[in-house]
Amino acid sequence: MANIKSAKKRILVERRNAERNKAIRSRVKTAIKKVNAAIAVGDKAAASSALTSAISEISKAASKGVYHHKTASRKISRMTIAVNKIA
Repeated sequence: MANIKSAKKRILVERRNAERNKAIRSRVKTAIKKVNAAIAVGDKAAASSALTSAISEISKAASKGVYHHKTASRKISRMTIAVNKIA
């Protein structure tokens, strides 16, 4: 356990930030799962609507620094390609 006041504060701040990052990552994963489920069923309308919400969540995560901007772009690109492949 830290003895210095600033170190104690850092522990609290890091814990808070870790919880925030975990919640954001969880929201992104859930959104991606919804897109993948719609793709598996083959429902283009549901997949495209889920894709727009997933893109929004991923972009928010990237803007907050939870995901690197290139990781976010890669995820968005791969999902968009998968949705566009639905006949």
